[in-house]
Amino acid sequence: MVSEAEMSESISTRLAWVAVDWGSSNLRAWAMDAGGAVLAEAEAARGMLGLAPADYEPALLAVIGDWLPAEGRITVLVCGMAGARQGWREAPYRPVPTALDALAEGAVSPAVEDARLDVRLLPGLCQGADAGGFDVMRGEETQLAGLAALESGVSGLVCLPGTHAKWATLDSGRVERFHTYMTGELYRLLAERSVLAHSLSEDDLEDSACREAFSAAVAEAAAAPEAFTRTLFGLRAMDLLDDALPDGEARGAVLAARLSGLAIGLELAGACGELAAGQSVRLIGVEALCRRYALALSALGHSSEIIANRRAVLAGLGLAHAALAHDALDHD
Repeated sequence: MVSEAEMSESISTRLAWVAVDWGSSNLRAWAMDAGGAVLAEAEAARGMLGLAPADYEPALLAVIGDWLPAEGRITVLVCGMAGARQGWREAPYRPVPTALDALAEGAVSPAVEDARLDVRLLPGLCQGADAGGFDVMRGEETQLAGLAALESGVSGLVCLPGTHAKWATLDSGRVERFHTYMTGELYRLLAERSVLAHSLSEDDLEDSACREAFSAAVAEAAAAPEAFTRTLFGLRAMDLLDDALPDGEARGAVLAARLSGLAIGLELAGACGELAAGQSVRLIGVEALCRRYALALSALGHSSEIIANRRAVLAGLGLAHAALAHDALDHD
């Protein structure tokens, strides 16, 4: 049986670089070999929201320290909130339009004490009023770069569902414009802090009644977004008056599915305006949430393709690492 020490030694001898996705709440890291294969992975609940700049290097070493060799420098390529203004060191946003294979050009290096670390923080993307309205993203651009790495010259509309869902228009591997929808946050506020909280439980889209309520609500909100706040209060009235709804937890689940459908349908009313009938959308993110969006898109007659978040992040960081390695060769 291989001991933990022997495993760490095996990783350190084969380690070529480290990929890191550092968000607001968590960091995830992958030990990568020269061929792009994952040797090991680890994560910790040490996100940007709980760290001061001086905390980042110790937090990183606590996760990847056992992978590092005794000598030499290892490139640690980081995407996400570690590069935010409130993070380790700010990696300034790159304005769109921008090529997704050029993200590494905006990378910055924070000061480190451990001589084995060569840390590069990737930038986010920003958009001004003249490009489609003020907007920013940080972290999602690397997932988009992963899509560009997996599908050369990719074009079309891409959605990254989340608390703040991002919709990006790509053209031949470039981000032309993007928009953020606060749908996830809006749903949570309505479900937990509004009068609707008295009527809702957790939905389950594997249940046929929830699926039907969700899909119908998506179509309703997309068709009449101007009626959104009226239909919201209608959920409370349905709970009080609609005898056709099931009783107990099932009642709250159906109403929660309807609220989710209304919120996502409102988002799709804005995001899908430039989609031709039947056109497909690529979805990148957590599978359960992507499946919810896929069902919503299906309710409006659009197909979709789901790309797993992990796969996209690693491909995007790999693309940036390749660009940095190529740039280093050019300067030798």
